[in-house]
Amino acid sequence: MAAEADIGLIGLAVMGQNLALNIADHGFRISVYNRTTSKMEAFVAENPHTPGGLDGYATLEDFVGSLKSPRKIIVMVQAGRGTDAVIDNLVPLLDGGDIIIDGGNANWNDTIRREKDLNAKGLRFVGSGVSGGEEGARFGPSLMPGGKEEAWDYLKPIWEAIAAKVDAETGKPLEGAEPGKPVEGGVPCTTFIGADGAGHYVKMVHNGIEYGDMQMICEAYAIMQQLLGMSPEEMGGVFAEWNTGKLDSFLIEITADILKQMDPITGKPFVDVVLDTAGQKGTGKWTSISALDMGIPVQTIAEAVFARTLSAIKEERVAASEILEGPAQSFDGDRAEMIQAIHDALYCSKICSYAQGFQLMREAQNEYDWELSFGEIAQIWRGGCIIRAAFLQKITEAYALKADLANLLLDPYFKDEIAAAQANWRKVVALAAENGIPTPTFSSALAYFDSYRTARLPQNLLQAQRDYFGAHTYERVDQERGKFYHIDWPDPERPQLDA
Repeated sequence: MAAEADIGLIGLAVMGQNLALNIADHGFRISVYNRTTSKMEAFVAENPHTPGGLDGYATLEDFVGSLKSPRKIIVMVQAGRGTDAVIDNLVPLLDGGDIIIDGGNANWNDTIRREKDLNAKGLRFVGSGVSGGEEGARFGPSLMPGGKEEAWDYLKPIWEAIAAKVDAETGKPLEGAEPGKPVEGGVPCTTFIGADGAGHYVKMVHNGIEYGDMQMICEAYAIMQQLLGMSPEEMGGVFAEWNTGKLDSFLIEITADILKQMDPITGKPFVDVVLDTAGQKGTGKWTSISALDMGIPVQTIAEAVFARTLSAIKEERVAASEILEGPAQSFDGDRAEMIQAIHDALYCSKICSYAQGFQLMREAQNEYDWELSFGEIAQIWRGGCIIRAAFLQKITEAYALKADLANLLLDPYFKDEIAAAQANWRKVVALAAENGIPTPTFSSALAYFDSYRTARLPQNLLQAQRDYFGAHTYERVDQERGKFYHIDWPDPERPQLDA
């Protein structure tokens, strides 16, 4: 068998199929394999004419044999054991220098392990985040590859071709003349992220930020619905207007569409017939756990995760609603002013959420010995991915101005934006609390902002408590950092330097 294919792909669920077609559309010949042969055969039969060529194979041996050396194989199967099983089956068929690319939502620790194991066998491994959902995979995702740079060099021409493209000056996503036609020009939304698990870690943080964005939008919706009495159609108009300004983003855009959608069965607004229980696939939880492990505050992302878990106990909440009482809801202010205030609360909270995500990545590079370019990460999130937004251009500019920026809140642009909008932000959080409307991300983002800008927090008392009940020691304001003291409680005479 002649080895003619530029790249191969294993796993023909919707994401795998769309990514394969995207690759073929850009002139690369691609071989595909699926454990269920009939699925592969149907996929190939449905797509007989692609610019690059699409070939299906019923056995792994024939699939591997069809690929040019060094072989490049994308694995698009269920993360975890499914990915390990595919890799185990591939290894005996590969030659030294061949490259396996995991395009699933893998845990970065698994990626670190897999790369180490495969490198020891003379093989190369790339763990690449793929964001943008089904449509992104088909027409241009944001791609976040990690591994050894020499492996990335082989993958780079394909990844840059199939990635979403943005305008070099404005950062706005570019679109092709028609679906399936490659975008001409623009900056590709992919770059080499860093060593071993860096790509999948950055993709995980992307997803954690996504959790925050989605929950913030839900809180804005809840306030407009419950406090202002707005209909879904009215709210859809507001979100559509917001999408023309600072909040211009994919998630705001689709929210406007959703709120205007009518249910085809009942004729009611579609959003009103959707059950209020949210699912999750785990990346938001991973982000929160990683932050806790490294001691980085990402409370807004964590609150977004907890909001989903709380929504899932629907029956318990319904029962509680019959027993527990909150305040009567009322609003007699100017509705237009309140809508602007909600906009500002959403925008300020968004800034804080992204600040937390980038702060987490900054610590992760120290923890895992990575070298991350935060400006480039913001750049490749401007198109293709779920959190793509005009806002990301400002983050790109912030890191261009100061590459070692400690926190986005300290960037002059974001500092001024929050200074101008924080009065409205506080007004919304206070009004929501007074009316019993839960706003976990708006509130936690505000607490994060206020904590971060406070030179002296009340944890001095907490440290005294810890020394009292557990002899955990404390530091003193009148001594240099790193010296620890202990008082013999409950009858202290004088502080003792801790041994």
